[in-house]
Amino acid sequence: MNLHLTDKVILVTGAAKGIGKGIAMKLAEEGAIPVIIGRNARDNELAVKEVAAAGGKSFAITADLVSDEACRLAVDAARRKFGRIEGLVNNAGVNDGVGLEKGSYTDFLASLHKNLIHYYLMAHYALPDLIKSKGAIVNIGSKVAETGQGNTSAYAASNGGRNALTREWAVELLPHGIRVNAVIVAESYTPLYQNWISTFPNPEEKLKSITEKIPLGKRMTTTEEIASTVAFLLSDVSSHTTGQLIHVDGGYVHLDRSL
Repeated sequence: MNLHLTDKVILVTGAAKGIGKGIAMKLAEEGAIPVIIGRNARDNELAVKEVAAAGGKSFAITADLVSDEACRLAVDAARRKFGRIEGLVNNAGVNDGVGLEKGSYTDFLASLHKNLIHYYLMAHYALPDLIKSKGAIVNIGSKVAETGQGNTSAYAASNGGRNALTREWAVELLPHGIRVNAVIVAESYTPLYQNWISTFPNPEEKLKSITEKIPLGKRMTTTEEIASTVAFLLSDVSSHTTGQLIHVDGGYVHLDRSL
């Protein structure tokens, strides 16, 4: 299927690794130009090289999106380079374990900056360009907003906020023809996920116990499966889809796990 994404400039935050890199690779495969935004210059460069090796085009911007200024400068850099922005994928974040007992006001607020506030800021600063292009926004979210996880209050709150902003922006941006959707992830094996699994006394046993609870195929969702849905939602092939929270999770959240 032709998604009509050729030469579309699409900002992707946290795109040097994991789900974000999967999204960047898929967009480049579809002919788009993903703008890889991440805080580590070397990781960004490696991602750009990987896109190029696969025959695609991309551009990297190094930015730590925990501040208003960093978000503004990142969007400005993309605008200067291309003169246009036709899509935004808010993806960057980390499940940092800031819970009720293990955490403080400072920790909680810092986690919101890492996981939620830059979603707003990136959309805010990219909005003039998205209005011109009638572009689309996709927010990446987590099951944690719906299922809870324990000991991760800030991350859960951030993902609840991501879901709420998706619906709010879908309403607010209707007059501009800008569609806003979210892709909700449950279990996908990324470098950050591997770091989390490694904190358990028996990581292999823990991983097996999780995958056995995923109804469809008893396996993790791949980054490519997530990326394919993101590409679809950014394209005009999904031209009448907005305000949706689409779970790409093998049925993990909504199907009976006793299956």
